[in-house]
Amino acid sequence: MEQRKYQICSKCVMDTTDSKIVFDEKGVCDFCNSYAKDLAINWHPDADSEKELMLMAEKIKKDGKGKDYDCIMGMSGGTDSSYLAYILKEKMGLRPLIYTVDTGWNLNVAIENIEKIVKALKLDMFTEVVNWEEMKDLQLAFLRSQVAYQDTPQDHAIFAGLYNYAVKNNIKYVVTGANNATEAIRPPVEWVYTNDIVLIKDIHKKFGKIKLSTFPMCGMIKYRIYYAYIRGMKRIAPLNYINYEKGKAEEFLKERFGWEKYANKHYENVFTRFYEGYYLTKKFGYDKRKCYFSNMILTGAMKREDALAELAKTPYPEDLMKEDMAYIAKKLDITVEEFEKIISGENKTYADYKNSNSLLQFLTNFARFVGVEKRNFR
Repeated sequence: MEQRKYQICSKCVMDTTDSKIVFDEKGVCDFCNSYAKDLAINWHPDADSEKELMLMAEKIKKDGKGKDYDCIMGMSGGTDSSYLAYILKEKMGLRPLIYTVDTGWNLNVAIENIEKIVKALKLDMFTEVVNWEEMKDLQLAFLRSQVAYQDTPQDHAIFAGLYNYAVKNNIKYVVTGANNATEAIRPPVEWVYTNDIVLIKDIHKKFGKIKLSTFPMCGMIKYRIYYAYIRGMKRIAPLNYINYEKGKAEEFLKERFGWEKYANKHYENVFTRFYEGYYLTKKFGYDKRKCYFSNMILTGAMKREDALAELAKTPYPEDLMKEDMAYIAKKLDITVEEFEKIISGENKTYADYKNSNSLLQFLTNFARFVGVEKRNFR
């Protein structure tokens, strides 16, 4: 197959490392065109949307009357979730339960950020501790599967655990920090495949060694259909109703709570830092910073030339990378040499394993058709 000539978007910094990217006659990519056509035209955080948010808050309060908590939110210690906790308590007047997941990889700065926010806002918190032997076994299985999406085990544990806990404890509203301001451009499926429970189970069946007896599991059908329409779980994203500027939010969090900023998005976790900063870029040539920076360019939070300058730099220092690699290998009970051999293996995709991609694509397209999802997915 003839290799595609390299091209980068003339407006953002997405390029042909996404093999399915499409450019128009002006060299603008389909992510940018979709953002302008499907999202920006209908997304105007202003005084009216804030009024809508407060009406939502009143509805949540009413539905949660007599309960210990009227909503639940997952918290990582990053900017989005930290600022969201403040919005829920101080602006919306809600009584959220803070839900965190200990996957075994969180850095101290993330833990400390969470503690600072929770203490200052006088919130209750529940921490789900994932069985480490099961977490380790699933992560090793994913590494040996040679797919790009190595954060799937952690992501699935976090979201599945949150949804399962909410439904089990009759908490109707799950509040998410997802937002158009920083996540309108979703990494392509070949970079970050969705939380497909069929794929997860098949990879573990092929490469895992122990039974996942307690590992949190929740497929898309379960949480999008059963939990949503049978059990009544509602997912809401308040940050889309306010003028959310990440830079200003970070300054506020630092001044108000003593919160600390990470080097890059999702770098509150040592495994994720290594996966995004080294594994993806070295093994597959994918740099997720392109998505983050492109999003900031489209929302006016970053200049394209500044994004290109940042992309010219390594995601994180080589000495820290080697330190992280040694730490991760030791924690997973493999040698650095074994780890390096895995990374240098033949690249695979979800198509090499059992998966639900056709069904998930249908559900995603349906969500876009009815207006529930407006981001460009592929």
